[in-house]
Amino acid sequence: MPPADVTSAAHAASPHGLRAVQRVALAGPAARQEIEDGLLAPQARISPKYFYDRRGSELFEAITRLPEYYLTRTERALMRAHGRAIAGAVGLGRVVIEPGAGSCDKARTLCRRLAATHFVGVDISADFLQGAVLRLRAALPALDARAVAGDITAGLQLPADIPPERRLVFYPGSSIGNFDPADALALLARMRALAGPGGGLLIGIDLPKDRAVLEAAYDDAAGVTAAFNRNVLAHVNRLIGSDFDPCRWQHRAFFNWAASRVEMHLEARGPQRVRWPGGGRDFASGECIHTENSYKHSLPAFEALLAKAGFCRCQSWTDARGWYAVLHARA
Repeated sequence: MPPADVTSAAHAASPHGLRAVQRVALAGPAARQEIEDGLLAPQARISPKYFYDRRGSELFEAITRLPEYYLTRTERALMRAHGRAIAGAVGLGRVVIEPGAGSCDKARTLCRRLAATHFVGVDISADFLQGAVLRLRAALPALDARAVAGDITAGLQLPADIPPERRLVFYPGSSIGNFDPADALALLARMRALAGPGGGLLIGIDLPKDRAVLEAAYDDAAGVTAAFNRNVLAHVNRLIGSDFDPCRWQHRAFFNWAASRVEMHLEARGPQRVRWPGGGRDFASGECIHTENSYKHSLPAFEALLAKAGFCRCQSWTDARGWYAVLHARA
């Protein structure tokens, strides 16, 4: 995810413990420029971080419950099956930091298992995150749970009283797959810095598998992923004042074997001109906007990437089918 404009505003402590909230100015000059540059590129694109307004976050939670979307349930089953071994490798009493925290459901299970002292959820969808952290706080009253609305690729400033020691960066859901290899390496290096001395990373990755399984996961029969993909246009409309009609765009998803990634695109259903203040673009019928990549890394290749980012002593756990892996690496 490329950087977004970030402005910070500390909020007073609430009775629910939601104390440090940083606001993201998504429609600031840098974000507007990023979106407009992407739309005007020869291959038009929109960063997948713009999927996650409130509606997008809700749709993604629905995707995780679809029968075709094996990733979430496979990861959860894997972490249940190997929970004791993972906790033994990570250690108890950790400060858990989760970029892209979303609903915080996975964090709740992990924090309970690790007897975590602190949790910091980071997400670009501020309102959705706040509700999730409040629910986490209610479920685990002894946990010091915070919300930071922001983008880790832009750099994060955590609340000053979050302990710098015993940090565990938690990045489940194979979200690292959304980044091209060079960007994935840069993000892992940021996580290495965020973990600090003696810290670590617990991360989920989706492994290569049959094309039909992969493509169904990103193009479900009920059309939820299609709605999720088209919703990015409604979000962009609000951010830059454009006039996309999401109904005039078709969801496309396919596995690019050569690049080992699933690609998502929005395809114009007919010729159309899209305008925004100060600019616009004509799209031909069938022309696409590239909205997401989801790389499928082999375990050896990803372990090599972790080593390049400054991590060591990597341990991994996989499910019985070899579809998914969870890795722990020390900073």
